[in-house]
Amino acid sequence: MIPVAGIDIGGTKIAAGLVAPDGTLLARRTLPTPAQDGPVAVIATAVRAVRELGAPVAAVGVGSAGVVDPGTGRIAAATDALPGWAGTELRQELEQALGVPVAIDNDVHAHALGEAWLGAAAGHRHVLLVAVGTGIGGSLLIDGQVHHGARSVAGHAGHVPVPSAAGATCTCGGTGHVEAVGSGPALLAAYRRSGSASVASLAEVSALASAGDAEARAVLALGARALGEALGGIVNMTDPELLLVGGGVSGCGPEWWEPLREAFEAELLAPLKGVELRPGLLGGDAAVLGAARLALEALL
Repeated sequence: MIPVAGIDIGGTKIAAGLVAPDGTLLARRTLPTPAQDGPVAVIATAVRAVRELGAPVAAVGVGSAGVVDPGTGRIAAATDALPGWAGTELRQELEQALGVPVAIDNDVHAHALGEAWLGAAAGHRHVLLVAVGTGIGGSLLIDGQVHHGARSVAGHAGHVPVPSAAGATCTCGGTGHVEAVGSGPALLAAYRRSGSASVASLAEVSALASAGDAEARAVLALGARALGEALGGIVNMTDPELLLVGGGVSGCGPEWWEPLREAFEAELLAPLKGVELRPGLLGGDAAVLGAARLALEALL
């Protein structure tokens, strides 16, 4: 069978993979997202990434940033990370450019599908995945299928209120949401406000925490506990078999993971105490592979 392509469209990069029906990643191409040049340039870059995989494809699956209507393939809403992205008829544009069927969903949903197919959630049917990076996004798989909600907005885990975020401004314009204290930029900003060592990235904060820096440890722990509280509440509501946590912040090490687990487990109802919290396994390939899975399902 001819392979398919999976595309992960984000605000900073577009990753495409050539994927065999069994999930083998045959080739990969990553290009910077020309976000400030508008949707036409972003779509052209996605098309270029697929063509540079070097082989014909039977179908294309896409995991895109923003709120996606999976029925129409239209971007219903998006943040300023991709200016003008809202309203883009993404499936229509890609099908015209590539000449093959295209299936589209949100990038975090694609991430969850990838982990459920070939990663840490393989063999599980009810899975909650939360990706913690520039923002905090989520996806709930129910009986193996993405739960989109009535308006395709389900999964916005970062916009759950937590006490430690009271008064903090969120990227959505609201206040008190866990993303305002638990996302990568929020953790980095908190450390910089402490007046400690000058740092350029969250990775540097994590390294300082590993080396024993008390302020770095405190900052990571505060954000992790806030996230753990939110995730415990979400699990109490949704009752998954498994909770996966991925995204760039999940690489922060035990100084972040230990308080996250403690806060999460403290919030769980008694019948849910056995719900396991695991890191994802597929890293940056998760959304590409999940998008490829969408393409294979479209063919079937």
